[in-house]
Amino acid sequence: MKFLIDNALSPVLSNALQAAGYDSKHVRDYQMQAAADVEILARAKIEERIVVSADTDFGTLLSQSGQSTPSAILIRRLGDRHPSKQAAILIANLPALKDDLLAGAVVVIDENRVRIRRLPV
Repeated sequence: MKFLIDNALSPVLSNALQAAGYDSKHVRDYQMQAAADVEILARAKIEERIVVSADTDFGTLLSQSGQSTPSAILIRRLGDRHPSKQAAILIANLPALKDDLLAGAVVVIDENRVRIRRLPV
């Protein structure tokens, strides 16, 4: 799986994914830190990356698009945790989420649960 980390999350998350063996880029790697969400989704789709963000707009945009890719992971209510802890939670859940993410889904990870909604919605 390949990931594109949105500017709403720290590059530390991207570095941790890389250290765990995943192909991960942060929007800053592309000089896209001020890019609109639709531009980030377009980049993710072209490169077959999964968007990881704390911004719920990605879920809305994907739902409205009617398309099944790219997938997105929304990290919610983990904002008070250090990015390395966010990364640990994400990495721990990725094996169970792999099939859904590769098929096209919006996944919400919060303090108490993981929710999966397959695309298109």
